Amino acid sequence: MARDQVDMTPIETRDELVAWLEAGCKPKSQFRIGTEHEKFAFALESHKPVPYGGERGIRALLEGMQALLGWEPILDRDNIIGLLDVTKGGAISLEPGGQFELSGAPVETIHETCSELLAHLAQLREVAEPLKIGFLGLGMTPSWTRADMPVMPKRRYEIMTRYMPKVGTLGLDMMYRTCTVQTNLDFSSEADMVKKMRVAIALQPVATALFANSPFTEGKPNGFLSMRSEIWRHTDAARTGMLPWVFEDGMGFEAYVDYALDVPMYFLKRGDEYIDVAGESFRDLLAGKLAARPGERATLSDWANHLTTIFPEVRLKRYMEMRGADSAPSRRLAALPALWVGLLYDDQSLDAAWDMVKGWSAAERQKLRDDVPRLALRAEIRGRTVRELARECLALARAGLRRRARRDREGDDETIYLEPLEAIVESGVTPAEEMLEKFHGPWGGSVEPAFVEYAY
Repeated sequence: MARDQVDMTPIETRDELVAWLEAGCKPKSQFRIGTEHEKFAFALESHKPVPYGGERGIRALLEGMQALLGWEPILDRDNIIGLLDVTKGGAISLEPGGQFELSGAPVETIHETCSELLAHLAQLREVAEPLKIGFLGLGMTPSWTRADMPVMPKRRYEIMTRYMPKVGTLGLDMMYRTCTVQTNLDFSSEADMVKKMRVAIALQPVATALFANSPFTEGKPNGFLSMRSEIWRHTDAARTGMLPWVFEDGMGFEAYVDYALDVPMYFLKRGDEYIDVAGESFRDLLAGKLAARPGERATLSDWANHLTTIFPEVRLKRYMEMRGADSAPSRRLAALPALWVGLLYDDQSLDAAWDMVKGWSAAERQKLRDDVPRLALRAEIRGRTVRELARECLALARAGLRRRARRDREGDDETIYLEPLEAIVESGVTPAEEMLEKFHGPWGGSVEPAFVEYAY
C-alpha cells in the first residue's frame, strides 16, 4: 500500500465498517483495473541488494523519480518512502527489503495498464542507470540471504518485523525476500462481490501456477516452483489463506467484517506516531477497550489501515485484490490483469468459471492451494490438472476480453495480453521450470545469469 490513511472520522459500530466496504459498489460502467507490481533493486556491478541510504541507494532513486515525475513525496519522519501521483492516483512505494513497487492508477483498459507499465519502467531506467541500479522480476530473490536484505525506514514494517516470528516461520522471508504482481478489480453489488470472490479464491492457484518463478533460495533450487507461494503458507495463519467461509451461506460484507475484526492488529497511527498494538483485537478498539491504549476509539483510517494488514489469497477492500502471483518480467505483467478481467468482468465468463469451481469442497480447494507451490501446472483437483484448468480459464478469459472489445490504436483487443500465459499452457513448462533447465544447463549451476536475463 502506498501510504497509511489519515481519516480520523470516529467509528463506533460494526454497521459503519460494513457500510464502508459496501461503499465500494459501483456501476459496471465505472469498473476500473489497478495493477501493482514489485521488483528487486540490485546493484548492477555486484548483483547485491541496494541499501536505503548512500549515493546509489533507494533514497537517491526515489528522489530522482520525484524530480523526474513531479509526484508528491510520501515521508516517514524525514525519510522519503514513496511517491504519490495526486492527479491520477498511482503511487510508488517500498516493501520492507527495498522491493520497489508501482501501484498503478485505476484505468479502464489493459492497454492503459500496459502503457503505464512501459512508461514507469522507462522512467525508472532513466533514473536508475546513472545510479547503476537494475531491477529483477522474480517471485523471490534467487541468491540473497535474509541477513543480506536492507531494511527500509518505515515504522509499520518495524512493528511487523517484531511480530512475524511470533506467528509463523517464514513471515520475515515474505516481507524481505519476495515480490508479487497483483490486480485490483471492482464489484457492482454485494452479490457480485461474493460471486467474484468465490471464483477468484478457487482459481487463485491457477494464477500461482502460471506465474510460478521462484525456484531458487540462496543460489540453489529450493524444491518449489513458487517458493513465494509456499512462504505465504508459513507466514501467519490468522491473516492468510483460502477463506473457506467465503463459500458458505451468509457470505457478504458483514461476514468479511466479522473476519477482519478477529484478525489481530499490527499498529495504530496517531498523528505522526505509530503505536505498536500487534496481536490486539480491532473489536476491543471498537469498544474502547484496547489493552495498549485504554479509552482509545477507532477511526475510519484505523479500519482502512487494518484491512491492508490482512493477507488472504483474495483481499477485500472497497475493491478486490488478486494476490496469488509471483512477480514477473515486464512482458508478463499485463497478463495478470488480462486473465482476471477476462474471467471476472464478463458475466458469461464469470458464470462459466463459477460452474467450473462450485462443486469443489473446502478441503479440495485447500489441497490444490497447498500442492501448487511445488507442482504448479501438474497439481490436480478432482482428476484434472492445473494445466487443464488453466487452459479452460484462458479460453474463458479470451472470450470475455473479446466480448469487452476494448481496442488499442492498432485495432487489437485485450486478448493480446494473454499470449504469454497461453504459451506457458501450450508448452506445459512454467517460468520456474524454464529457469531450472537453464540452471542445470547453460547457467552451469549458477543463478547469477538471472540478474541479466530476467531484469527489466
